[in-house]
Amino acid sequence: MKYALITGANKSIGFEAARQLLQHGYYVYLGSRNLQNGEQAVAQLHAEGLTQVEPIQLDVTDSASIQAARQAVGQKTTALDALINNAGISGGLPQTAVATNVAVFKDVYNTNLFGVVETTQAFLDLLRASAEPRIVNVTSGLGSVSLTADPSWRYYDVKVAAYNSSKAALNMYTIMLAYELRDTPFKVNAVDPGYTATDFNGHSGPGSVPDAAARVVKYALIDANGPTGKFFSEEHNPETGEIPW
Repeated sequence: MKYALITGANKSIGFEAARQLLQHGYYVYLGSRNLQNGEQAVAQLHAEGLTQVEPIQLDVTDSASIQAARQAVGQKTTALDALINNAGISGGLPQTAVATNVAVFKDVYNTNLFGVVETTQAFLDLLRASAEPRIVNVTSGLGSVSLTADPSWRYYDVKVAAYNSSKAALNMYTIMLAYELRDTPFKVNAVDPGYTATDFNGHSGPGSVPDAAARVVKYALIDANGPTGKFFSEEHNPETGEIPW
């Protein structure tokens, strides 16, 4: 059996990604900032007959929580096969470059970038113990510098200063991580699930949660011939999925 940890997995895309990995035979550690919410999510999965899952209290903005989660998972398994860094926040709207308080930037970066870095580093030893470790950083097409600068892009006018820049920074971290792990079995990719109807955006997105989660899970399941160090968004490139940084 393979083991996966998903952050921010008690609802929406993270929860559906957990469901899909369970259907693929994985054992899933369902990370949730609020343990009670995580327990409720696990109970729902158990009711569906998906029992190889348990909640893990994990607040990616809290170093003590990250370390406690690492200890908890390490007591249950000697290896982790997939880490899906899904937890993220928008920081609220509007966010202009000229007026958004730096406190908003810090808050968004704490979850969307620093939380990913610290969580990844904390679980890297368990991932190294896997024969085929996979890291999926859930990003956004809005983090593409190339697309955001292109006036012909459909989302050109969506300029959310803290959120967009945090995802661009996450993308750069993905490149660095993949490069440093290039001579190992690791596969590290940034994946945009697409503009999806979730609580995150007031259910304004046109995409479905199952489709969005499938895009993320796909890169947790890739084999040894799969890509690494890439940025994928099937919403923006349905043919190959790869989009410019």
